[in-house]
Amino acid sequence: MKRVASVAAALAAVLLASPALAQKKYGPGVTDTEIKLGQTMPYSGPASAYGVIGKAELAYFKMINEQGGIHGRKVTLLSLDDGYSPPRTVEQTRKLVEEEKVLALFQSLGTPTNTAIHKYANAKKVPHLFLSTGATKWGDPKGFPWTLGFQPSYQVEAKIYAKHILREKPAGKIGVLFQNDDYGKDYLKGFKEGLGAKASMIVAEASYEVTDPTVDSQIVTLKGSGADVLFTIATPKFAAQAIRKVADLGWKPLHYLNNVASSVGAVLTPAGLDKSVGLITALYMKDPTDPQWSKDPGMQRWREFMAKYMPGADANDFNHVYGYGAAQLMTLVLGNCGDDLTRENLMKQATSLKDVASDTLLPGIHYNTGPDDFFLVEQLQLARFDGKRWVLFGDVIGHD
Repeated sequence: MKRVASVAAALAAVLLASPALAQKKYGPGVTDTEIKLGQTMPYSGPASAYGVIGKAELAYFKMINEQGGIHGRKVTLLSLDDGYSPPRTVEQTRKLVEEEKVLALFQSLGTPTNTAIHKYANAKKVPHLFLSTGATKWGDPKGFPWTLGFQPSYQVEAKIYAKHILREKPAGKIGVLFQNDDYGKDYLKGFKEGLGAKASMIVAEASYEVTDPTVDSQIVTLKGSGADVLFTIATPKFAAQAIRKVADLGWKPLHYLNNVASSVGAVLTPAGLDKSVGLITALYMKDPTDPQWSKDPGMQRWREFMAKYMPGADANDFNHVYGYGAAQLMTLVLGNCGDDLTRENLMKQATSLKDVASDTLLPGIHYNTGPDDFFLVEQLQLARFDGKRWVLFGDVIGHD
């Protein structure tokens, strides 16, 4: 059997341990009492629904600090608003690296925003870790050895939808709604590759800009194309609009929704739970609305965390699970560094993960990295929304 390292068990050892007697090596932002990290988050702007991820991560490190920190060191996470605007991301990131002198960038959110600082972080040799985006470009250890993503690659995810469509509706006519930037185009590329010789099944594509007020006209266009399958590649605000407009038009396509817009609290509830019935997505983390996790030890820890550190927050918003899971992994990796808290050792530990389970990952899905493998998660499971929750079906699907 594979040896599965539990994050919870490993963290217990990390939090109880005191600094070792070995010689200490520190990078920027580290002292005997502190580890300083930085990130940019869209607390304002068109992707502000994701802001709760940063809030969850801040709350998680508050919990860790109250428990004694990591080997006795408190974690300071500087979480700055970039409004999902690449120029602002550059400005805020420079502040974090050059003025605040953080050890690493952690979970900065967004494909276009991280693209804007990709070369900068690598030129400065600053760990650019567990990015809150699934763009395929983050898995390039030779070209960008300081950047590592967090969630499954958008292209891998899109290929899974393509395979399901080919099996379920081989004669279907597909319409695609996508965000007109690197994020949307990455999904679209993987989707077309997954369809392969059947890419001609796509009868219409409609893009939107993040500055657009709505995607209503795009949905009307896609319905008019005669498509009976719809793949929505969107961020929460626009995904909710798309779901609502599809229902309002009386259109009944087989509707696929990308994972990063699948939150019941942030997307499906604003769209209308009744209007979301039948949607299909792919998951790799546990859905907080799914009763099958009511007695799951990992999700019980998450609920205790939410009750104590985020009282009043929407427990149906998957983004709280996501932020908790990312911060938990970062805590483990920092703990694995021991007293060698240099940027070089942080990258070494982040790229040496083997079959790591966590409180939030679905059973059978693990974190794995290597010096030549920067894709942290390469497994997902399809799920269908039944009006209340995402219902998993089929097997865990790995990357091929």
